[in-house]
Amino acid sequence: MRSATDPMTGGTGGPTRGRAPGDAQPRVRSGDSDPNAERDAAACPPGNDTVDPVEAAALWASSGLAWLTGTPDGTPEFSRAPVLTRALEVGRRITTTTGVAIDVPNLLAGRAALLGLRRRGDMSAGGATALSAALEGWCALTLSRAVDVETVPALLESDAVESDPWPAIREWAARRPAEEITERARLLGLPAATLGETAPAAPRIRRAGQRGPAREVAGCLVVDLTSMWAGPLCARLLAEAGATVVKVESPRRPDGTRGGAPAFFDWMNGGKLCWAADLDADADSLRALLTVADIVLEGSRPAALERRGLGPHDIPARPGRVWLRITGHGADGPAADHVAFGDDAAVSGGLVGGAPRRPVFCGDAIADPLTGLEAAAAVLDSLRCGGGELVELSMAAVAATYAALPRAPRDSTFPALAPARPTDIGPRAGAVGADTDIVRRLVADRLAAC
Repeated sequence: MRSATDPMTGGTGGPTRGRAPGDAQPRVRSGDSDPNAERDAAACPPGNDTVDPVEAAALWASSGLAWLTGTPDGTPEFSRAPVLTRALEVGRRITTTTGVAIDVPNLLAGRAALLGLRRRGDMSAGGATALSAALEGWCALTLSRAVDVETVPALLESDAVESDPWPAIREWAARRPAEEITERARLLGLPAATLGETAPAAPRIRRAGQRGPAREVAGCLVVDLTSMWAGPLCARLLAEAGATVVKVESPRRPDGTRGGAPAFFDWMNGGKLCWAADLDADADSLRALLTVADIVLEGSRPAALERRGLGPHDIPARPGRVWLRITGHGADGPAADHVAFGDDAAVSGGLVGGAPRRPVFCGDAIADPLTGLEAAAAVLDSLRCGGGELVELSMAAVAATYAALPRAPRDSTFPALAPARPTDIGPRAGAVGADTDIVRRLVADRLAAC
């Protein structure tokens, strides 16, 4: 699944329960009085050096992630078991803060169960992304949208391509360095990555408004402008902790997952308030909604909002507002325009299984749910520090952070179980704009209370 690189293709959450936040506070730099100062992200949870490797392998086997990692005709792969160990630590941090239990293994592997996916080696479980051996290194290319498939002839500089484009792509890639392939694909707007090109990085946190008192997420109004998986998952976790989340979608370009498996869309978006707005035609209404928000989740290219005066430095902020920005490859420079989906972002960060000469995909679009989990933790950390911040995460950097954990042995005697279907899908998600009138009243009430 991709980072929401198109403007306003939604994903959010709705009101549920919340608990008192924990006492832990992230470190704040001495320059915090500077409005442009950056705050250090909360210390990363421990990796697998503090966990029994046998326990890590057992968890990986039972989660469904081993079943999803490896070659289709080979044994399941356990080298990335520490990934789940760290993700569980992040989930425990969220639970400590909110009191809401999180089934982390199901968040990472549940989509595969809903869609009936299995491991496919150098093809992603979902079938849209392929790893190709280049003249030097490895690269990944995603063809999940119709426009991606239509662009393949231009990529290969060919008049026509067979209905299955992958043999031609792999033959073409084998004659070129991976960096050259990735650069050309990105120039054409294709989601692409060179294996291991991205370094680990913590969330970048900068001042973007006035701080407020430390607070819990229960009762917060979250405006979610993201789509697909990472952002909507973050919003869902905030909703489960008691936030009211407004899912904003363009009526012309709604969340792409609406066209997929209904159960997955409902799992990510059930119970959320659905509001339809066009970035241009409804800019004033959207500005009003953003003005009264406590938390904003953004997943479009940063310029999409900023050039319309709807960015985090354009909208008057309530004290303590948290603005979270999820990107594929970063928010600055040329990388800000690079499209990313969960599988190619994972490759960019080096989060793959297999041997160096034969990498395989790890899990199912794993950069997406890992980023959603980390994003929720980052929002909660910011709220505990009083907010007034812009928090930026890149899916590729999140993947690289997990890829940097020490690898475990590739083989294990634990039986790899298939992923379990989610049991907490909840109510059906509303139609595009189903709750627009409710949201308008909510905005009016908040503006009147200011």
